Amino acid sequence: MHIDKEEVLRYLGYKNQKLERSLELLIDECIEEIKKYIPYKYTFKIFDIEKNIEGIELSNSNLIFKGNAIEKHLKDSQSCAVMAVTLGNIVDTKIRYYEKVNLTKALILDACATSVVELICDEVQEVIKKEAVKLGLGITYRYSPGYGDFSIDIQSKILEALEAHKKIGLSATEDSILIPRKSVTAVIGFQNKNIISEHPGCKICSKYENCEYKIGGNYCGN
Repeated sequence: MHIDKEEVLRYLGYKNQKLERSLELLIDECIEEIKKYIPYKYTFKIFDIEKNIEGIELSNSNLIFKGNAIEKHLKDSQSCAVMAVTLGNIVDTKIRYYEKVNLTKALILDACATSVVELICDEVQEVIKKEAVKLGLGITYRYSPGYGDFSIDIQSKILEALEAHKKIGLSATEDSILIPRKSVTAVIGFQNKNIISEHPGCKICSKYENCEYKIGGNYCGN
């Protein structure tokens, strides 16, 4: 797996600053180290959807997606895939360890892990795309709880619908924080393959104004 150093630097908040050689070497070290900790796990399910005044109901589940953002995301879809990805507990353990002995390394390893999660999500999205192609359909971009007005409060119900704790060891706190921390859930709509969905960028995000990761309105991956 190729981990882009520029992406790691972006997650660290660097914007074209000149790096000291020692810091460059530490980033390279962390990039190589994180590769040892990525026997990642993922799961997804495909659901038919029904749109009504309650929101978007997913068949054979207790999931009802609410909010203008997710409704817009799935406006051309009659079905969708719901996915969950996790790097597992070892990454969290390593980051916590370095927080005690080398805070700089902890921050860099955290940024590396965030970059890796997004790469894995890209891979899972490709797997889902192949499932859509079998049905003669295309897909939307992926959309996660926390974007726009798609509340993170749905996390526990997503994990329940996916049986994520049993399948990949993924759970959520009472505050809807995913555990292990380097994990992602997302929704991908299935739609007519002639409809092209491009991610609208960071400006849809409620955190846009104060986000240090955005680049020219592009998708930060957070």
